[in-house]
Amino acid sequence: MAKQPDSPPLAAMVPSAPAPPGQSMPGRWLAGVALLLIALGSVGAQAQAPAGPPPLAPAGAPAAKPWDAVLIASFNIQVFGESKIAKPQVVNVLTQVVRNFDVVAIQEVRAKSDGIIPQFVKAINADGSRYHYVIGPRLGRTVSKEQYTFIYDTNRIEVDATSIGTVPNPGDRLHRPPLHTRFRTRINPPQMAFTFWLVDIHTDPDEVPQEIDALADVFSSMLTLRPDEDDVIVLGDLNAGPPQFGRFKKMPNAGWAISNATTNTHRTKTYDNLIFDKTTTREYLGRSGVLDLQSTYGLTLDQALQVSDHNPVWAAFYPCEAQNLPGLQATTGIALAPR
Repeated sequence: MAKQPDSPPLAAMVPSAPAPPGQSMPGRWLAGVALLLIALGSVGAQAQAPAGPPPLAPAGAPAAKPWDAVLIASFNIQVFGESKIAKPQVVNVLTQVVRNFDVVAIQEVRAKSDGIIPQFVKAINADGSRYHYVIGPRLGRTVSKEQYTFIYDTNRIEVDATSIGTVPNPGDRLHRPPLHTRFRTRINPPQMAFTFWLVDIHTDPDEVPQEIDALADVFSSMLTLRPDEDDVIVLGDLNAGPPQFGRFKKMPNAGWAISNATTNTHRTKTYDNLIFDKTTTREYLGRSGVLDLQSTYGLTLDQALQVSDHNPVWAAFYPCEAQNLPGLQATTGIALAPR
């Protein structure tokens, strides 16, 4: 049964919200997903999180993030396990990457030990940051299992205690069914906070068309799962770029953050993205990008590949709900850099 971390104490509050400037697919499988999600209360099996808040880190000054934007990222940390966490130079780059963002959806945690993510979060928090995590079960049809995880800045983001779970997978259409979690920005007044589902996915590279099709059904189901939540962001390693997005391209309001840019470390392919409904998720600020490991951290290609064969991708969203509001845009610059 899914577990939820206790809400950590608020160490630093985001400033009060500023005044803003200015098809569901039919089918038995889709219906089955929706019914299973509702029956489970949107809590899937076996997702885990630590029982309490992260310990206080040593005194330090974590890098400031923009006050008027929530930065959400996806990062496939290739084969993230015991070998990679034992390399200080790699962990140093990975911690700097995470500190740029409010929430990072991570794919390809592949380890026998349950201590990899706690050890990683401890390293992230070594500068005084206050990150926490949610992690899903080991998934996969072969002996090589993977886990999804969300790592989030507790100073700016909190988790819905009822929402952590693995998407039901009737018919075994997805090799590694996504981890879903609902998040909320920490702002004053709380009723104005931006709330949103994140759906973390790593598709099977040998079954991309079928899995993208199944993922479109998951997206449609999540959009109607709760009457009080219409913001759903599917993000991860899709092993596909927009030309291969299948049924997503037929949805009139579907949008994605990354276009005309490569996301793998070799700079040859577009695999990673964030997908959302442009009409319901009007909090999207039109700001997104690829954090290039080589240029950002001064790495050679070989050094960057030791970190991952993927670059992180990200998008910026307004921290308040955008219902009945005019067009939004970030008023401060968004600069990603070593942190």
